[in-house]
Order: sequence, then structure tokens, then C-alpha cells
Amino acid sequence: MKTAKKILKIAGISLGALIALAVIVICCIWSKEISNLMSFKQIKERNDGHLDGAVYQMNVKGDYYLDDFIAQGGAKNDTELLAFISGKLTKGLVKMEIPESTINCSSFTASTKDGKRVFGRNYDFVKTNTCIVITKANKNRHASISTVDLEFLGIRGDLGVQGFTDKLLCLAAPYAPLDGINDAGLACGIYMSYQGGDVVVPTNQNTDKPDFTSTTMLRMFLDKATTVEEAVAIAQSYDMHDSASTSFHYMVADASGKSAILEWVAETRITDTDGSKRKLIVTYNDKDEKLGGTEAASDFQWITNFIIEPGYYDDDPEGWSIPGLDRYEMMEEELVKRNGVVQDVDDAMSILQKVGQRKIKKNPSDPWITVHSVIYNLTDKTATWVPNECFYKEPFVYELKD
Repeated sequence: MKTAKKILKIAGISLGALIALAVIVICCIWSKEISNLMSFKQIKERNDGHLDGAVYQMNVKGDYYLDDFIAQGGAKNDTELLAFISGKLTKGLVKMEIPESTINCSSFTASTKDGKRVFGRNYDFVKTNTCIVITKANKNRHASISTVDLEFLGIRGDLGVQGFTDKLLCLAAPYAPLDGINDAGLACGIYMSYQGGDVVVPTNQNTDKPDFTSTTMLRMFLDKATTVEEAVAIAQSYDMHDSASTSFHYMVADASGKSAILEWVAETRITDTDGSKRKLIVTYNDKDEKLGGTEAASDFQWITNFIIEPGYYDDDPEGWSIPGLDRYEMMEEELVKRNGVVQDVDDAMSILQKVGQRKIKKNPSDPWITVHSVIYNLTDKTATWVPNECFYKEPFVYELKD
């Protein structure tokens, strides 16, 4: 009996030691991810009657290996990107995919009456779930606030985050920002551009430059750039490979009042059918002649879903629609009558409200909604964020501390 008790005692000690060792190993392997996972929380519940997805928040203190991604030369496609993310962040435990998507969005830059710079953005899609990602600064990156559509990480819009596996998927959220601001006062957004004639063709450059995909380029801007010129230099240094089987363009702005639209273009819409032939064209906000011949002032800019490069649509058949033109013209009207100066955040939000999907869609059964609206204050480094056109309810407000 004494021998048996002794054996059981030794076994218990051994099992305890093995468990402790396993915990130590897990903590070592996942040390950079555990704090991120622990910070993940839901801040707004779903409301299917209002077509609201859930809203989550994650504070990212640990590394998400962007410098390793840069060092390997980036990725030429979503498959390579997901292989990197899965291997680094989920340790190969979770399969990831980026679904095809069609999104309609609007943005503008302006000044407030007290001289501050703002960047407004609507993200239009169907009902989906969102994560506000707050990354902490370190020696290799700026702190930032960004918005992520969790559908891009494979989390279903009609379900939301379900259990631990979905939370693991959310570790990849820093690689999928749709818009954001960093602690230098640089803000940026991504917008579908519907290039390629009657079938959308992704940009797919193939030169001797390293490679980046759409949202990872936005992450580069937020982490590495302090000015518009630095963001442009980053974009010029890489081959662009659009994600989700679609095409995109960008707008980026900084606290100085400078902004730019970045487009990858080849000739006209009818002939722009080879994504490998596209070249980056940058339109700064002081180039009035590219704003359609308007009387726009040089200290604000706006963007929706069509290419602003002059002549791009010249050979379109009569009757073809230009995506986002209605919202573009509506924002132009609002900005021009204000001469690019909004009274405050509420006034800036009112411009986004005028081009929100609930305001402009003609068919009430249309599933399109404005998933989120945000005003980034580039001077104060703040974000005022509302879900699904809830403009008159208490917003989420975030501030990047120096």
C-alpha cells in the first residue's frame, strides 16, 4: 500500500510538472499573442432588426510580425499572405481565407473652423461584424487606431465571433485595416475602384520590386509613415497585388493639410484589363485640374469608387454607370459650399450622413448599409466612430496619447 501511494504521489508530481511545462511552452510560443487575445472584447451587440453586426475592440501590444513580413518581401497574393499570417500568428492552427467582396465607400478631407484637419470615411457593405484595432507604439511602429471588417478574416457576417477559434482569426486583424489614423496624424483609407471593363480585374504588378497586398499596404502606412510623402514613397517601393479578387485605390492625408489619392491605372476603363500593366498615379489635393474641373479649393479632397484620373472613362459606352459618381458629386457640393471648412466633428459627420446608404438608396430592401462612419482628427490624433449611421447616438471616441 505504501509503495502504491508513493507511485501515485510521484505520478501526480510528474503530471503536475508536465502541465506546468506545457503552460510554460504555450506562454513562450504565444507570448506575443496572449495579451492581444485577452484584450479582445465586444463593445456593441448585434441588432439584426437594424442590420447591425457586432462591434469588437482589440488592443494590440504585442508583435504581429510586420517587419518579418517586410523582410521576406511581402506577398504576391492572398494565399501567400494567409500562409504567413497563419504560420506566425495562429501557429498554423487555424485555416484562413479572404472572400471576394464588393464594397462602396466615401471619404473626404477638410479643416475645422479652428484650423484642425479631419479625415472622414463611410464604409459601405452588407451587414458584417467590425473590430476596432488599437495598436501600441514600439521602436518599429507608430501607435494607430484602425477599423477592420471581420468578414475579410473569414468570420461570417450573420454570426459574429463564435468561440476561441474565431478569436484566433482576429489576431490577423492588424493586417486588414480599411481605414485608420496613427500617432503622427496620418490617416488613410481603401476604396474599391471597379477597374477592368465589365469584369473587375485586380491590380497585379510584376516587376523586380518586393510585393504587397491591398490592406497590408494600408498597415504599412499606419505603422511606418508620418507624412503623405512618406506614404507615397512606400507605395512607390512595392508592387501592388489587390486582394479579394477586386481592385482598389487609396486616399492618405496628414496633419499638415496635405492629402493624396493613389491609383494604379493603365489607359482607360475599357482597355484596363491587364492588372500587371498598371502604374501608380498620385493625385495631390493641390491639383485642382484632376478634380473634374470643379472650383474645389486646394486644401481638401474627396474620393468614392471611381478612378479620378482624367480620361479614364472617355471610351465608355453610352449609358455605362460610373460607380460612386452620385456620392462623389454630393460630397463635392457639401465641401465646396463650406469651402472645405466644417464647423466641428458633428458637421463633418453630417456630410457622411448625406452619402450614407440609408439616405441615398432607392430600394428599401437593398441589403447595402453604411457599416461604419468615422471622423479622424489628424491634429488631435482622435477617432470619433459610429456604427451603421447611428449619427445621433453616443459615438465611440478614441484618442492616441503622445
